[in-house]
Amino acid sequence: MRCKNAQICFNCFRKRFVENHQVDTRLQQLNTWLASVLNHATFHITVASADASFRRYFRVHTSNETLIAMDAPPPQENCEPFVRIAKLFGDAGLNVPKVIAQDLEQGFLLLNDLGNDTYLSQINLTNAPQLYADANNALIKLQLASKPNVLPNYDAELLTREMQLFPDWYIAKHLSVTLDDKQQAVLSNTFNLLTENILGQAQVYVHRDYHSRNLMITQENNPGVLDFQDAVYGAITYDLVSLLKDAYIEWDEELIIDWLVRYWQNARKAGLPVPEDFSEFYRDFEYMGAQRHIKVLGIFARLYHRDGKDGYLKDMPLVMHYLQKVCDRYVELRPMLRLLDALSGQDQHPDANYKSLLKL
Repeated sequence: MRCKNAQICFNCFRKRFVENHQVDTRLQQLNTWLASVLNHATFHITVASADASFRRYFRVHTSNETLIAMDAPPPQENCEPFVRIAKLFGDAGLNVPKVIAQDLEQGFLLLNDLGNDTYLSQINLTNAPQLYADANNALIKLQLASKPNVLPNYDAELLTREMQLFPDWYIAKHLSVTLDDKQQAVLSNTFNLLTENILGQAQVYVHRDYHSRNLMITQENNPGVLDFQDAVYGAITYDLVSLLKDAYIEWDEELIIDWLVRYWQNARKAGLPVPEDFSEFYRDFEYMGAQRHIKVLGIFARLYHRDGKDGYLKDMPLVMHYLQKVCDRYVELRPMLRLLDALSGQDQHPDANYKSLLKL
């Protein structure tokens, strides 16, 4: 997931490494590598973006084009999955960055530039129907290309490990709350219910962060797709949840259902294994959403408390709203709703502006 304010994230990265001057060393190494790759042509670089990991992205300006350089410092990062999955997704027909040059040992990639226009920065009520139709069509292409044993399985262990971030980081660390045995049982039962449903869904290639910050508006083969290196083989509804219940943008439920119905209809026509009954498909979508929202709340809390990144705190209320709404809709998830309600008064974040956001 990418930060809205790339400069803030870049400053966080600099702060993380300033004591041993590794930032300057990495930039020097990157410039040296780029000079070699570009045959010593004149170029300069500017910060393009940074994300929630150690990766940084620079825009490389040459005399006749712009390119993107990825800096993924080993051992914290590994470029190999990006290169491999870029080919996999590109072969499926998706518009992903093309790898022009690579140095996996140093952790450098040179990519073509898909531009500056993310869905998040440009989307509005007028263009949203077409942009989401394009995103849904690209997703269907990816899912049709799916094969087992190519990507890691999004299995019960991984699903549970992700959800465990919620009690570990959101409840214990962010809220400073210790759950009693009954509350622990509610969490455990909820995790089991969600996992059982998710593993029962059709399994396909899953981007895993298919949302408005990682989709670029392009003139041809829209959208451009970024940040896919953590792709897995998992539930067919996962990327739809990322897209339509986006942590960074909220749509009226009527619009979400409309776009979901259109995907479901097109998926059935394409031969994808979605349920014949839309209500069953919608329930799967909702359960998958609950799992993702639980995970994301834990991740956002961890980014703040472990990594010192407060840029995601403002997005927590929307994610919690999504989760509460799902838990309220299904009887078997009502115990989780009661737990969330009990926790809702516990958030004592010191930033007054953040506390006011929670009341929206």
